[in-house]
Amino acid sequence: MTSLEFPARPARPSDADRERALDLLRDGAAQGRLSQDTFLRRLELVLTAQQHADLALATADLESRGKVQGAVLRMVGRVSAFHIRVRRAWRTERLPKLLLPEPGPFPLLVGRAPGVGLRLNHETVSRAHAELRSDGSGWMLRDLGSTNGTCVNGRRVVGEVPVGPGDHITFGRVDYVLTQR
Repeated sequence: MTSLEFPARPARPSDADRERALDLLRDGAAQGRLSQDTFLRRLELVLTAQQHADLALATADLESRGKVQGAVLRMVGRVSAFHIRVRRAWRTERLPKLLLPEPGPFPLLVGRAPGVGLRLNHETVSRAHAELRSDGSGWMLRDLGSTNGTCVNGRRVVGEVPVGPGDHITFGRVDYVLTQR
């Protein structure tokens, strides 16, 4: 029997093909286009793919877009988010102000416990919730492992983040806008 008598199989994806597919998945996850679960499922598909069609299926919606398609999608995203920006701006103007203290050697502790610098009596605020300190050039905010978290401008604080006047700070469900004298 000659090799011509065997049915031809499509070539398996090479390591370079798999790497390109993995790069697309990583970029999609970094851009927020894939959830963690979707990323993990597709990662397994790419690693176990037997044909190029399997790779294409796992990355079809992540392929780079043309200029026109990308511009249209960005415009639709901006229009869709417009009401959110308006609501946030309206709400921010109505929030209570939190006056930044004078810079000093000791941080301002925020929480429900007696003896903290800024005591917030709300059930979503932890006893030792957050810490605001001056680092010489500005202010740094750090969550102290609170249950309901600390957010700056709608993003949850992980580690320590710089803050300044005009920032929207949320301790649990208690909101403030930072101001300076």
